Amino acid sequence: MVKTRAAILLEMGRARPYAQSQPVVVDEVELDGPGFGEALVELKAAGICHSDLSVVDGSRPRPTPMVLGHEAAGIVREVGPGVVHLQPGDHVVFTFVPMCGRCAYCTSGRPALCELGNAANARGELLRGRRRFRRHGQPVHHHLGVSAFSRFTVAAEESLIKIPRDISFEIAAVFGCAVMTGVGAVVNTARVEPGSSVAVFGLGGVGLAAVMGAVAAGAYPVLALDVLPEKLEHARTLGATHAVNAGETDAVDAVRDLTGGGADYAIEAAGNAEVLAQAYRSTRRGGTTVTIGLPHPDAVLSIPAVTATAEERVLRGSYMGSAVPRRDLPRFLRLYQAGRLPVDKLVTHRIALDEINEGFDRLAAGQAVRQVVLHGAG
Repeated sequence: MVKTRAAILLEMGRARPYAQSQPVVVDEVELDGPGFGEALVELKAAGICHSDLSVVDGSRPRPTPMVLGHEAAGIVREVGPGVVHLQPGDHVVFTFVPMCGRCAYCTSGRPALCELGNAANARGELLRGRRRFRRHGQPVHHHLGVSAFSRFTVAAEESLIKIPRDISFEIAAVFGCAVMTGVGAVVNTARVEPGSSVAVFGLGGVGLAAVMGAVAAGAYPVLALDVLPEKLEHARTLGATHAVNAGETDAVDAVRDLTGGGADYAIEAAGNAEVLAQAYRSTRRGGTTVTIGLPHPDAVLSIPAVTATAEERVLRGSYMGSAVPRRDLPRFLRLYQAGRLPVDKLVTHRIALDEINEGFDRLAAGQAVRQVVLHGAG
């Protein structure tokens, strides 16, 4: 057992600003050592993602209390019995769906849909049904098998991907969600071809990663759409050929005009059903829309049903970038090392764990792309 400082969500749905309502408290908790198939990891860096904010504001309900965070990198310090692919000292990136490797989805190459992994995530447990955190003697839930906002955590081996030691932790962390989801949606789900047109709706960390993925895939033009001018400018620095302020012009008309009739591919990363409908309408006949945002569970999508048949339009969901993490993370890291994925440009803030509520305020206000919690900072 070790003691660790962790950011714990006590109650969902508290009012903003979070710096005042303090839905997340930083406190010392007890952490049991790794059990069968698990590893103790010292966290070095963790990104603050909109999926974390969705738990804080209650739009993506999870059991509480919970140690939040799901995008992270660190160093393996101890392994439990049954661990095969890791040893102490390994540098790792976390994946937010632990992959059992045995269910129908895992064996068919779709581990993001793993039955056991997603069921464990919904319960706030590790893959094999355990919780390793305790506060004041009471169990505390894990977030997506990771719980990145803690100096130490225990995770299933199936949640950990070994990476080269020469990649900085703050960059490696962003690959665990933003890059894997955004780039994966482009190359795995949409399978964008060189020279095809791509429009990305919503320019948070995941949306901007999708812009990077489209550029790396050789798409042209690459259109970036948002309502915040600073995010549109950010997209241009990542290679977007056009930036459209959806608050000042009709997004669908703009995409159709700039692509000569509609985009070959539209990527929706706003987590908003109305934006998803816009993305769908912006594609040409035979076009594909991929949604990677997570809207409120009660949100309903409305699109013209006849277009799916008469125009052969495709709408696809993409969770975790439809990735096979042990295959995709290494190749995405190589693209970064080759200069094809400028992931360092996604990191806009570096903060200490004690600033976590302020970080959520910044994210909710659209004032950050990726904030990285540096454990030990401050």
